[in-house]
Amino acid sequence: MALPQSAPRPQAETAPAPVAVARPRLPNAEAIVPYLQRIDEARWYSNFGPLLIELEQRLADRFARPTQVITVANATQALTLSLKAMDLPVGGAHVILPAWTFVATAHAVVQAGLKPWFVDVDPDTWMLDPAAVAALGPKLRDACAVIPVAPFGRMPDVDAWLAFRETTGLPVLLDAAAAFDTLADARLPSVVSLHATKVLGLGEGGFLATEDLALAARVRELTTFCFRGSRQSQAPGTNAKLSEYACAVGLAAMDGWPGERLRWMRAAQMLRIALIGRPQVRFQPGWGADWVTSVCTVGLPAGAAAHVTQVLREDGVDTRQWWDRGCHASPAFADCRREPLPATEALAASTLGLPFSIDMDAGEVARLAAALQRALA
Repeated sequence: MALPQSAPRPQAETAPAPVAVARPRLPNAEAIVPYLQRIDEARWYSNFGPLLIELEQRLADRFARPTQVITVANATQALTLSLKAMDLPVGGAHVILPAWTFVATAHAVVQAGLKPWFVDVDPDTWMLDPAAVAALGPKLRDACAVIPVAPFGRMPDVDAWLAFRETTGLPVLLDAAAAFDTLADARLPSVVSLHATKVLGLGEGGFLATEDLALAARVRELTTFCFRGSRQSQAPGTNAKLSEYACAVGLAAMDGWPGERLRWMRAAQMLRIALIGRPQVRFQPGWGADWVTSVCTVGLPAGAAAHVTQVLREDGVDTRQWWDRGCHASPAFADCRREPLPATEALAASTLGLPFSIDMDAGEVARLAAALQRALA
């Protein structure tokens, strides 16, 4: 006699997977293998091998004018070594930088033996304004350089900073960490990140782009113990070279960049269209239309970031305040010199990094849009 069947237990409803704020993607193994085979054949693994030289040339070829590219182990090191190569007066000298930046900018200043001096940004562009920096007047005597930042990949006005440099005599180094897609002018020495989280990445890495050949040569020396054709160090330096393996990933990423850029743009357009009826959510000018980067940081109504973060978290949508409350708010820089920072403090409370990735799908975009609608209702 057959035993009676037990009634099936009702299945518990499972919550949908969270919408991640970012999903980095590097070239797959198939794309990298041809470059690994070249490494095997050459048996040249580091110390400025053929893959590194090719990668630097391909990066330089993206610029409209003759440009020298120097790869470095990461963008923070590239900033640090570029400052050192400028022969600035270390010790008590200050470098002006925006408080609205990632902490790496200030860490690089400190590692170069200099002192950060935090200045407020323009509330509309989120950047240092060269005219506002010039308006510091006699205070500028305390500064030895300025580091403007391209916030989340949006480029500043290069011509305005060149005019500032000409007028004040202060060196200007652009922190363009997230601006791989937008940086095409290296009249200002500029540092770009090739971290895995960036729009084009190789894991860890970065580069200096400059038209100043002497500066490029000094940075190159600093990346390799300041050797100059001998085994003797001519000055204090470090080891900040890229290996051929890192360059293999970078070259594969360069091969795929035209198609990958279109995919980034497509994802950005999906997000812009989904939020077109929500004027409270303000994209950076040109983001997803003229240029693209790997994050989507938007402006919200004044002071709304914390509330929106909480509501989206309840809906399983991850967010990130990429620059927290501003670089100046980190304990590491609590004692650093600063000007009044009302715009930075307002941005910290009113901007938010939304989920964004190259393979973001329509379902994730719809969940994000619905959660934002609830948060901003």
